[in-house]
Amino acid sequence: MKDRLETLKTCAEELYSAVICDTLDSMGLRRQALDPGLRAVGEGMSIAGFARVGIYMPIYHDDETVNVYEHEITLVDSLQPGEVPVISCNGNLGIAPWGELLSTRAQYLQSPGCITDGCVRDVRQIREMGYPVFSGGTNPVDTKYRGKMMWLDVPCVIGGVTVNSGDLVVADIDGIVFVPAERIDEVMEGALSKVRSENTVREELRAGHSLAEVFERHGIL
Repeated sequence: MKDRLETLKTCAEELYSAVICDTLDSMGLRRQALDPGLRAVGEGMSIAGFARVGIYMPIYHDDETVNVYEHEITLVDSLQPGEVPVISCNGNLGIAPWGELLSTRAQYLQSPGCITDGCVRDVRQIREMGYPVFSGGTNPVDTKYRGKMMWLDVPCVIGGVTVNSGDLVVADIDGIVFVPAERIDEVMEGALSKVRSENTVREELRAGHSLAEVFERHGIL
């Protein structure tokens, strides 16, 4: 794969979830966009980064043997620039595995954002710091007594999509899409070609050409 941070810069400047999704479709990868439901906690938030997977399971007590925060601390403290915590709770909205303090540490480590199908708390503070978070909802409860991250950097399923650490994720107002790590270069190349062709189509439409003739000429709509 080409330089990771250069890839993310290109994504942020030129690409978006829909064109990534169209490119994946053209390559036969048609189940890479998360089911609708996860939303950004703040207006205009978007993410381009590389997944770091953590999986939560429900628990129903806490004592000195549980060490409830051990794996989430390990995951967040080990983030490299451009990496995005992808926190799978299997749709459990009874826990908020992400909040202000984890966001503060992740932002310092140059993480572009966090994605979870669980809930998030401390939303006002997260909005103020401008750290992008997409979640299944908001909930003020801690994970203590309720859930524990059990595995790091293993495959997970979130929003109906199988995700591995190292996959590229692009999230914006339209939705969230993951690109398998081994296909990133070719998807980037195809998406850039498509978005530049769309720029041509857009100019022709603005000049008054019909959808029919533009589609016949470019095959893009």
